[in-house]
Amino acid sequence: MSDIEDMLLLLVLCAIVILWLKLTSAREHAMSEARAQCERYGLQLLDESVGLRAVRIRRVDGLRRIERGYSFEVSTDGDDRAQGRLWMIGSSMTDLSLPTIEVTSTESIVAEALAKAKASSNVVQLHPGRRPPDEPLH
Repeated sequence: MSDIEDMLLLLVLCAIVILWLKLTSAREHAMSEARAQCERYGLQLLDESVGLRAVRIRRVDGLRRIERGYSFEVSTDGDDRAQGRLWMIGSSMTDLSLPTIEVTSTESIVAEALAKAKASSNVVQLHPGRRPPDEPLH
């Protein structure tokens, strides 16, 4: 092998090691976040582990960011198993899905609350009734 081939092989090996270290660090952040969310909602995190299940590109503030989806198992009473899912960009959580609790980002929650407020303020309740036969329709 030539020196150039040796250098390329070394660079590829270094890139693989760096990628593995970054993914391990991200998994540790996801694990601590999953543990904190389970404590917050009174659930038991089973097996003390999370697994990377999906990677997608998401636009945040006009920038494209890589979002990772981790799944884990939780229990509400110790006798059952249910899936939970956690989405993270960098070391911050963006979305969380738990068995009986569905939590999304704060922007989504605010948007849903505003939509409900608008819908409820414009609603006119109609009461069914009979119209006299001689009354016109308009």
